[in-house]
Amino acid sequence: MRIFKTKRFTKLADKAGITDADLTTAAGEVNRGEYEADLGGGVFKKRVARSGAGKAGGYRVILFFRKDERLIFSYVFAKSNRANIEEDELREFKAIAKGDLEYTEDQMNSFIKKGLYKEIGV
Repeated sequence: MRIFKTKRFTKLADKAGITDADLTTAAGEVNRGEYEADLGGGVFKKRVARSGAGKAGGYRVILFFRKDERLIFSYVFAKSNRANIEEDELREFKAIAKGDLEYTEDQMNSFIKKGLYKEIGV
């Protein structure tokens, strides 16, 4: 399975101190069915631990996922800052996920070269 993070996610994760190793671990858990919510349309919510704290007080990530193929980290927020995403945000994530999960490998490689995505766990 290929694992990516968007340019936006990268900035948010760096600010939060979430490492690629944290994300690789989380991606493996998601691929095994260990996630907090399947929000539909390939959009999932997963807890990621805050450094020095557990998952319960940590971060929530929104990701796009197709089992054994592709996982794309898209958005991260601290549980302490907001309870959840809004319905209009979920609709937007679903629309984005539809495209992101359908791109060919060549298209994804092109997006990486353009700096729109970063592949992790390779």
